[in-house]
Amino acid sequence: MTVLPPKPPSRPDRVSLWRYMRLFRQDILSAQPARLYRAWMAEFRTPFFRSYLLNQPELIDLVLKRRPEDFPKSDRIGEGLRPLLGQSVFLTNGEIWKRQRRIIDPAFEGGRLRDSFGAMWAASEAAIARLQTQICKSDEVEIEAVTSHAAADVIFRTLFSIPIEHRVAAKVFAEFQAFQRSQPLLNLAAFVPLPRWMPRFHARSARKAAQAIRALITELTETRQDEIDSGQAPADLATKIMTLRDPDSGRGFDTEEMVDHVAIFFLAGHETSASALAWALYLVATHPDWQEKIAAEAASVDIWDVAAVSRLRVSRDVFRETLRLYPPVPMMVRETRCPERFRGRDIPEGAQLVLSPWHLHRHERLWDAPDAFDPGRWSTENGQYCRRDAFIPFSAGARVCPGAGFAMIEGPLLLARLVQHFRFESAPHKPPVPSAHLTVRSRDGIRLTVSRRTAGENFP
Repeated sequence: MTVLPPKPPSRPDRVSLWRYMRLFRQDILSAQPARLYRAWMAEFRTPFFRSYLLNQPELIDLVLKRRPEDFPKSDRIGEGLRPLLGQSVFLTNGEIWKRQRRIIDPAFEGGRLRDSFGAMWAASEAAIARLQTQICKSDEVEIEAVTSHAAADVIFRTLFSIPIEHRVAAKVFAEFQAFQRSQPLLNLAAFVPLPRWMPRFHARSARKAAQAIRALITELTETRQDEIDSGQAPADLATKIMTLRDPDSGRGFDTEEMVDHVAIFFLAGHETSASALAWALYLVATHPDWQEKIAAEAASVDIWDVAAVSRLRVSRDVFRETLRLYPPVPMMVRETRCPERFRGRDIPEGAQLVLSPWHLHRHERLWDAPDAFDPGRWSTENGQYCRRDAFIPFSAGARVCPGAGFAMIEGPLLLARLVQHFRFESAPHKPPVPSAHLTVRSRDGIRLTVSRRTAGENFP
């Protein structure tokens, strides 16, 4: 019998608002009812607002692609992240957001990504060396800690040309872990519409960690500006973004804006990549046939570059299947600017529209064997249809993540290189339980048994 990858339990269909808030604080995923895996649309009413979860591909296409300006990003979920992210592109709307994207998007174009490959490669080499040292002490490894370290290293090398061991980078990494533990996604304003002047009651630990992170990023940004002014700045992602200008206004980012955006690049580029890579390694540990296919594919590469990564079909499909089963960002929230009518229901102005990659990617009416791990599905007719209409790990449309192409190079590269050098097996523990606060992680970590592959086994 095929053992399905772990999935969190669902709550009873009807609970009180206060019970839902408690469940939501513990875990976003298990706070939702099982019916969402089959529903095209579901309505949730509270004393303060109405929310609607949308799973029908046509409605998702309408909100994200055809009329995105009519459905701006909601402030509700972002309330908990604002102490860290400020006015970053992740939280803004309207003309401010458009200006920010006009500056950011050129930095992530294809040619620019090729320039970042050397930093990704160096980070993969460092990750292999760290893991080799770690398994000399114990072959049982908490793999989320490994992938968090590797993903943070990629971000700092590509952004500021410094490794994770750099003094400031190491401090940012440590403070970000503290920020994540404070569970900042849940905030009173996510449930109760508060006026702007009213305090948000962020946890003291979250505020402290956010202030420390922003102070450290400010130090990096000001140092980089001095290097740009003196003509000595490296040609990395930070330099590119800080020297790009809005083609409409001719303005670039000032220091505070750059701090906002480095914070979201770290959140989006580190936390989401670490989550996806950890789950990918768990999945191949429990599916050794796919693990050996990746190892053989990686061994066949003669020269590692961006073109080589684009040819890693097995690694890419395994990583894509991981993003389907464990999308790092499980839910996105939009807001209606005017009354709408969806599926025969009147949707009031100001309603919250929840787009849930977690439920969409496992929807029982869309996917064949939705809870199964099957990277081969991407070559099937069902997989091709769903990839086009029901697969949004990076969102879609105008607000698609600008780093999506970056992630689809980084993820398969790190996965292929780690599997090429190490064998991963599930440790004798209970399966990890998916849980979502900032991103989809395991409630108690993911423990794997790791061993070095012998020379010549699956690589030259």
